[in-house]
Amino acid sequence: MIYELAKKAKESVENNCDAYEIYIDKTKLIELDSKKDELNFAKEEIEQGIGIRVIKDNKIGFAFTSNLEKIAETANQAVENTKLNKQDENYEFSKTAKVNDVKKVYDKKFNDLDLDESVEFLKEIISTATDSGCEVTGAGFSASEGESLIINSNGVSIENKGTGFGIGLSVTIQKDGEIATAYNSQSSRFFDLDGVKLANEVCSLAKSSLDTKPIETGDYDVVLDYYAATGLLSTFMGAFDGENVRRGRSILKDKIGTEIANPTLSIIDNPLLEKGMYTTKCDGEGSVSQKTDLIKDGILNSFIYDIYTANKENVETTSNGFRGSFLTTPAISPSNLEFKFSEMRDLSEIDNGVLTTSVLGAHTANPISGDFSVEASNAFKIKNGELTEPINKAMISGNIFEIMKKVEGLNSQIKQYGSYIIPKLLVHDLRVVGQN
Repeated sequence: MIYELAKKAKESVENNCDAYEIYIDKTKLIELDSKKDELNFAKEEIEQGIGIRVIKDNKIGFAFTSNLEKIAETANQAVENTKLNKQDENYEFSKTAKVNDVKKVYDKKFNDLDLDESVEFLKEIISTATDSGCEVTGAGFSASEGESLIINSNGVSIENKGTGFGIGLSVTIQKDGEIATAYNSQSSRFFDLDGVKLANEVCSLAKSSLDTKPIETGDYDVVLDYYAATGLLSTFMGAFDGENVRRGRSILKDKIGTEIANPTLSIIDNPLLEKGMYTTKCDGEGSVSQKTDLIKDGILNSFIYDIYTANKENVETTSNGFRGSFLTTPAISPSNLEFKFSEMRDLSEIDNGVLTTSVLGAHTANPISGDFSVEASNAFKIKNGELTEPINKAMISGNIFEIMKKVEGLNSQIKQYGSYIIPKLLVHDLRVVGQN
């Protein structure tokens, strides 16, 4: 059916413009949320729609609809909308190229999963946490199947299909008037999530965060757990956005070929990664997926681009023009970001340090300079290579671009959180400000 819709859209638009692009997606979704330990939201829905972009007289127009009876009207509206925009010769749609296959992005179990089974799965997570002595403040589960097709006037025709599953849990625990909280999540292309393990780990973290002690202000070896790392890395990775570079909003502008990170670190944008959460045959513009070495052995190698920005900069797209759904036009975004270290350190090597599980206020970091000051959450002292007492409120401050010049990988499991595929990170001599 998805090809029939594309054919209808093509027939409606091809004679009225200089170039066209048709994007269709269909999503089946199961979503559950609980407030405290009671399920308060559940939905099972199918959403389908079409987005049409056209170029006419070097002007671009876009229109979308979820009413599949109005494809012809939507095509006409996209053409009409070109009149609202200025001429720009950099508008262009993707060209045909060899499409690479992607692996382990679809789980057939989704077809057998229903709302009742999903509810039981979430209830088991909640009851595990409750039985462990924690109070659940929120929990959620989602399962989705997505299918998309993009075709254009250059002969591109690429279909993607995949599944995704996710769980999240937040808890609190009280003891002698003191309250501790904790949160964690899991996501996967497959329904291989271990909800019981997640619940036990979150509760254990909350319990370990009780009886906090103050920490003296000073410079410490700081271990950034996964959430803490991704919170700060979002500011760093924003500097790789080709549009930010073009507009002078990136500190990395004109630094291609220079060392900007620890020589042990390489960062690859990899939309072809097996089982990656953002693995895809092409981006939202139909540009065939490719790996991009952003940093190679500490050296800045590339930024990420969509077609328009690449044309503006007279470079090739890196296939990073992604879109959330048929409702939106493509925008520059990373896919799976692999952080690979040629050498790894061990926790046993840290004599005097701090581990912080997450940070609060990462969004307040200066996106241009990289300066940040964040609150450490679920933080612990490290003494002679071992985690010891939990820390009372503490602030961590520094500059993300300076941090990356000395960041090291810590021997730990490699996990994907959002776009980031990382181990725990170790940063030397980071300022920690203690608070009573």
